[in-house]
Amino acid sequence: MFRNLGYKVVSMETFKWGIIGLGKIAHKFAKDLRFVEGATLHAVASRSEERSQIFADQYSVPQFYGTYSGILTSGVDAVYIATPHVSHMELAIMTLEAEIPVLCEKAFGINEEEVQRIVDTARRRKVFLMEALWTRFLPNMLAVRAQIAQGDIGQIRSISADFGFKAPFDPEKRLFNPQLGGGALLDIGIYPVFLAYSLLGEPEHISAAAQLGTTGVDEEIGMLFTYESGAMAHLQASFRYTSPCEAHIYGYDGTIRIPSRWHEGKQYQIERYAEDQVPQVHTHEYQASGYAFETLHVMEQIRAGKIESPWWSLEDSLSLMRAMDRIRAIIGLNYPQDVR
Repeated sequence: MFRNLGYKVVSMETFKWGIIGLGKIAHKFAKDLRFVEGATLHAVASRSEERSQIFADQYSVPQFYGTYSGILTSGVDAVYIATPHVSHMELAIMTLEAEIPVLCEKAFGINEEEVQRIVDTARRRKVFLMEALWTRFLPNMLAVRAQIAQGDIGQIRSISADFGFKAPFDPEKRLFNPQLGGGALLDIGIYPVFLAYSLLGEPEHISAAAQLGTTGVDEEIGMLFTYESGAMAHLQASFRYTSPCEAHIYGYDGTIRIPSRWHEGKQYQIERYAEDQVPQVHTHEYQASGYAFETLHVMEQIRAGKIESPWWSLEDSLSLMRAMDRIRAIIGLNYPQDVR
């Protein structure tokens, strides 16, 4: 399903992708698209026509636009929304109303209300929609989930996961700007929260503590999820320092360790507690950076006539955002978009 080389193979079944928002993530998506059989980047859109043209020239894109809405008439089969998350609701709804399938970068929106409005639009228009939590589709994560499902480490007792890097402080830029939905939770904390949710579901109880910086957003956050089963999840995210960025899944019969950086990892180690067992290392090699796997999945679902993914459903996105809303309520973090 993936190309071994990075060149295009054009066929009658070519799937035409568009991108709205041409920042760092858009470049990663465009580069990975070259590895997806039957896919092509057909159109890109930015608020700057000059920026859009530069991006189009770099990736040999036939159509480019200096407005986001321009892409709606480009003939694309799906759009990847790669703008900051404060604009996700507006752009996703705009695209869905035009009956164009949407893959939208995480976080899906600022709060559950925004995500619900996006989801309602997709369901009303009967158009495919998915949040781009690409970690869910990586071969490494699929293998980890399979080992857990077949009971290789027994019932999960605890999860620990972190994601931290030292970000240069700039109150005007997205990471620290509350007007742009800044803060560690929505930017990188979503990954540890996703891991806990995807393996254990919505928690019964959430505890959280955060260090709010001078701009009012969370620069560091720690979270504890507890479940009716007795399982716990210890989660952490920070812009203040670089953390190990590892994940550990502890079961009754063994442990799975995903080394740094776990959310984009190609390797994991499983250790069973039996005395005669030695740790086993599993490695998954591929050329793409990881976005190709979710892209292929979306193409398969759209071609099959589906309007959401069975692997990461719209209800999953709503539940994930609901958990993050609960966390923000605990730490006292509000955004201007919370008041409408």
